[in-house]
This record gives sequence, structure tokens and C-alpha cells, in this order.
Amino acid sequence: MAASSVEGPLSKWTNVMKGWQYRWFVLDDNAGLLSYYTSKENMARGARRGCVRLQGAVIGIDDEDDSTFTIRVDRKIFHFQARDAEERERWVRALEDTILRHTLQRQPNARLWDQTGIVAPTQQNFDTKLTEADSYLQLLIEQIRDLEFNIEKVTDLREKQQLSGIGNNANALLETVKHTIVLLQIAKNTAQPVNGVYSQRRGDERPLPLRREAEDKLAGASEGRQGGRTGRSAFHENPLEESHALVTPAVSAIHPASGGLIRAKQASKSRQDKTPGTTDTGSPESKVPPVSYSSSDDEDFFDAREERDTLPTQTPEAESQMQETGKPAASKTDGTHSPGGNAYSLYDAAYDEETEDESLASLEGQKSVFSHLLSQVRIGMDLTKVTLPTFILERRSLLEMYADFFAHPDLFVSIVDHQDPRDRMVEVVRWYLSAFHAGRKTSVAKKPYNPILGEIFRCYWRIGDKPGVPVPDGPVPWATSNDLSFIAEQVSHHPPVSAFYAEHVAKGIACCGYIWTKSKFLGMSIGVHNVGQGCIMFLRHDEEYTVTFPSGYGRSIFTVPWIELGGTVDINCQKTGYSCTIQFHTKPIIGGRRHQLTAEIFPPNDRRPFLTVTGEWNGVMTVKKPGGDLAVFVDTTSLPITKKVVKPIEKQEPYESRRMWKEVTLALKNKDVNMATEGKSLLEEKQRSEARERKENNVTWQNRVFHEVGEHWVYNNSLQKRLGQKDATRRGNARNTSVPPSPSHRVKPRVVCNGPSERL
Repeated sequence: MAASSVEGPLSKWTNVMKGWQYRWFVLDDNAGLLSYYTSKENMARGARRGCVRLQGAVIGIDDEDDSTFTIRVDRKIFHFQARDAEERERWVRALEDTILRHTLQRQPNARLWDQTGIVAPTQQNFDTKLTEADSYLQLLIEQIRDLEFNIEKVTDLREKQQLSGIGNNANALLETVKHTIVLLQIAKNTAQPVNGVYSQRRGDERPLPLRREAEDKLAGASEGRQGGRTGRSAFHENPLEESHALVTPAVSAIHPASGGLIRAKQASKSRQDKTPGTTDTGSPESKVPPVSYSSSDDEDFFDAREERDTLPTQTPEAESQMQETGKPAASKTDGTHSPGGNAYSLYDAAYDEETEDESLASLEGQKSVFSHLLSQVRIGMDLTKVTLPTFILERRSLLEMYADFFAHPDLFVSIVDHQDPRDRMVEVVRWYLSAFHAGRKTSVAKKPYNPILGEIFRCYWRIGDKPGVPVPDGPVPWATSNDLSFIAEQVSHHPPVSAFYAEHVAKGIACCGYIWTKSKFLGMSIGVHNVGQGCIMFLRHDEEYTVTFPSGYGRSIFTVPWIELGGTVDINCQKTGYSCTIQFHTKPIIGGRRHQLTAEIFPPNDRRPFLTVTGEWNGVMTVKKPGGDLAVFVDTTSLPITKKVVKPIEKQEPYESRRMWKEVTLALKNKDVNMATEGKSLLEEKQRSEARERKENNVTWQNRVFHEVGEHWVYNNSLQKRLGQKDATRRGNARNTSVPPSPSHRVKPRVVCNGPSERL
């Protein structure tokens, strides 16, 4: 059983002092209230400074700061700072338990199905209805958008006012539908918890929990048949709680706290606040104020520009202006070729880049989207197995997103043209810093498809006009030696690991890497940690550069979602001794700018950088010259993007990304969420079925084009391996003819991507 009260010191941000101030906090679990006082003595006197109402509140943490956390409620954001990470964890868990107690009902009532003759719905029935609700929501959004568009065309003032009233009512209906879908998703999680939110799972054929209205009907039917017998359970009468009348087990007890976090004894329940808004403790309804308040409106820290609520009357055009964070790339060259005059050309066209307007339109109900997510997880939980609504997806696989990191192939392949190892390190950093902006199609936070195990994506980029020779044994057999070829494979499903490989034969350059994505829910943001590394190989210079990857964050998920990168990245060349450290700065709570980074390049055996790069990773990055002037290092706003060339879908293998996801992509392009959800479900069920079949037959999955070396993933037929085989063949022929091989063609077997020793 949870404790009735928890108390202890925390720091709270106040705008009056423009900083953190000490406060004594009391968490009343029974009342669902977090009160704070200027001191423990003032608490004893009942001089409350303010309080935070926890019903419907949302807790957020910053993955880059281990002591601060926020509470969002009543359209306000309160910022707190604990002494350390351990103390913050205790407060967050205690607050989460209290929020859960006062947001969801606790008493199971699925037994009511047994007291009636009605057949209980199954999880499959529920999922079907939820999918239908999502589809109707999209139709409603489109109809209201058309209505508003037609209203703007009306010239008669009186008629326009009448139609505007209809439009306002339609928008009110839209908000109600969104809220209903959120509650349905919460109900689904109650029946089928994710990642151990609740202690037990129910099978697909177990009855689902009842909403209060449904329970009333069934209880009435049961009473009529059983002579007054009723299975009615006790429910809270608070209308605010009634809107969330769902089922959850009793909240587990809070572990005993140490240090500054102290359990108050039951005797402390007699202590009453003397401030307005609280009366007798025996009446929770009268004790809890209608909204959170402070003794000074200015004392509360509201990051209004970052976390403002989007009003229902806000127009799509205004939202578009709010969400726009940067300019698109200046120009594009090349494209995806597909044959005309057949059905497959429609699928190929569906993979055209999604525009900013399309992203905004598809996320018209984005508040509901992230409320869906919130209903399924708790802070710090892994999001790998959480099912997101279909309309949050962007039209490409995660494997294709990794390919887009090579959208500036000219920068990549030109690195080997520099003879000085110092210049090569600088050019590696230049290409690396230019790669991330191309991987994000729009500023709107959307998610690529989770690749299916064994899924492959292949493409290439044309570089220059010089013709090349065919490379039939390369990763993309229809590309030439003067093209940059790319291949990626989903090599593991649990954990989700993607491996990728790129090469340019004529330049003798290759890149092999792998990324394990670990997603975490942070309350008001989502963190994605990219675990893994890449290895860039310059065969001409016999050099290898190892790189790591930054973490990604989806911020402000309840208002206007935006993406930022964070964390420290290292680039090292063991042979030359040159290295680089890149710090992607996350935006601080107070002040600061978005998307900032600092990169320092170091010479061998020296920790003093000879070059420092600063700026925005999706904007302009500069370096300081010896004279003090700034020079542009990379300008992603004007850097042309080269489109990748992908084989038409009709000619792709069944396991290639675009062919595999073609139905989902086309449905999303046509805004048919129902069809997209159905296509996605079929793929996921096919993957589960194949996994069960392999388990039953005791068959181990065999990867297609990558293999594991220790903890690293290596491409089976790399350029280095192929050249080594050709060199061995030439040496064998030379021994037979007593003619020594040319030294220029000798390739020494090497260790790839710093994995365990393996002869290639």
C-alpha cells in the first residue's frame, strides 16, 4: 500500500529570483497534491506557499541532467531540482504512483461479464474498433478542414457567421473524439500492459475492462435476470475521475526513502493547511484546489515559447509557421527511376519525399498521438515494444533513413583525394557533420518504420559524369565503380540492430557500421540512444576511422514536437593519431539555443585542438581563422542533396524495404490510416509467424549479407575482401608464371570495424 504522505526538500525554479530556491515539499498521496513551503517550520504552521494538483499531471525528466524534473498540469510547467539522481528517482516514482492512483480507477470489474449472458469482447475486437476510430478521426479532420476552406470562400457576412458557428461546433466534436481515442488507448493498456507497467498480463481471449457506462448497462441486465443481484463495484463519484473510469491494480508501495526524502507518520495527517483552497482533510474533494497555484504568478516557471498549448482555434497555417525550424535544402539532383504506365509506379511515387505541409496535415491530431504513447509507458521505460499509432509514421524504413546520411556523396568520396592525413581528418569531420540534417525530412517529429528481421535496403548515388565499369560482385550489382553504393540489413529484431555498408570502388573507400536503437520515455520527451559504431576505410592510405553516433530526442511532444541531437561523439584514426570530439548540445531549460554543437579536432599526442567548429548541425557551422575571423565550415541550408537511385519496386526482391512496405506507404500517402494499419499488422504478424516456425523447428535465423564478429557486424563481401581475393589470385598466377605481382595491387588482410581478428 502506498504511503499517505512523503516529504522532503527540493529546489524550485522561480521567475522572481530568476533561479532555484529551496522549498520544503509534502506529497499527499491520498489527496493527490504536492504542496510546498518556504521551510519545514512554515509547513508546521500551515503557511503553504503553493501546490501542484497531480490528477492528470505529466512528469518529465531530462536525460542529460540527472537531478531536474518537471510536472506539467493545468497548462503550467513546474521545474524542480533534487539533490542527486537517486533522490530525483525516489521523488519521480512516488509522484508517478500518486498520479496513477488519482487518474485511473483501481478495482477490477471484468467479472461482470461472467454475471451476464453477454459474450465478452476480445483484444482482437478491441483493436479492430480502435483502428476504426483512428480512421474515422482522420475522416473527421479532413471534413473539418474542407469545411473551413469553404467557409473562407463565402462572401456574405451573415452566412459566413452561421457557417463559422458550425465550424466551431465541429472542432469541439473533433476534440471530444480525440479525447475518446486517448481513453480507449488507456483502456487497452490496462488490459494488455506494456513492458511490465502492471504486474500481470491477460490473454487475447480474456474479457476487457469495462467503462462505467457499459458496466451500468450490464449490471442492470444482470439484476433483471437474477432477481436484483448486481455486480456493481464501487466507483469514485468525482466527475473528473469518472472521465477516466478505467481499471488498474492497486498501486505498489513506495520504497522507504533515505536522506532528504522522509515518510511522514500517520499522525501528520492531522496537520492541515491554512491557506485558501484547503479545508477538512476528511473531504478530499474540498481539500484539493481546482487548479495548481502559487502565492505569486511570477514565481512559476512557464517555458511559454517552448511548451505553449495549441489552442483549438489555431489555424494549420499558424501551426506550420510555429513548427518550421529551418529551410529545406537548396537543390536536388537525380531521382528514383520507375517505369510509367503500371501499378507499381504508384508505389514508387508514394516514396517521394514528404513535404512539411503533408507532415503537419497527417499530425493534425498530434496531441492525441503522444497521449496514446503516454498511456502505455512510465518514465524511463524502453519504447522498443510499444505500438505507436500508424499515423505517426513517416513513409520510409529506418534502413532507408540511414541511407540518407550519405546524401552528400561528393563530400564523402572526395576525402581520399587529400594527401595530408590532417586534411583527411578535417574532411571526415566535415562530411560527418553534414550527414544528419539530410536524415530528417521535415522538422515534424515522425518515426520511420521498424524494419522487419532480414529486411534489406539497397541504393546508389551517381557522382559526376565519368562512366564507370560494372561491379557485379558489389552490394548493388547494377551500380558502377564510379557510383557510391549502399546496402543495409535488419540483422536483429530483439534487440533491434541495423547494419549498413557503403563503398566507392574507384576511390577505394568503404564504410561499415551498425546501430542498436534504444528508446526511452522521458515524460515530456522521448530519447533514442544509438548504440554502435561505424568504420570508414581508405584503402589507398591504409587508414580506418571509427565513429560513434549521437542520441536523438523528440522534445515538446505535447505541443509542437521537434527533434534535437545530444551527447558526445568520437572520431579516431589509430594509424595517424588524429582524433575529434563532437559535443551535440541539448537545449537547456533556461535560455540557450537549439541544435548547437562544438567539434574539436586534435593532432596526434596533443589535447590542444588545432580546429574548433561551432554552429547548428542542421544549419551553418563555422570555424575561427587565426586572425579571429569566422569562416563557413559547412552550410547545410545551401548544400545540395543528391537523391539516391533505387530500383523500381516491381524489380525488387520480396524482402527489400520499399517492396515490403509498399502497401503501408501508399496508404499513408493517400491518408488512408485504416489501410496503412492493416498493412503494417500483416507484416508484423508474418514476422511473428516466421519466428514461431523457426522456434518450433529449432532453426537459427541466417542473416543475408552481414555476419557478426564479436559484438560488431561486418558486410560479407566488402570491397577490402574482394580486392584481397583478387590480389591472392594474381599472386597465385604470378607464382605459376614466375612473375612477381605488382605492389600496387597488394591488399593486406585487416580487422574490420575494430572487431575481433578476422581474415577477410
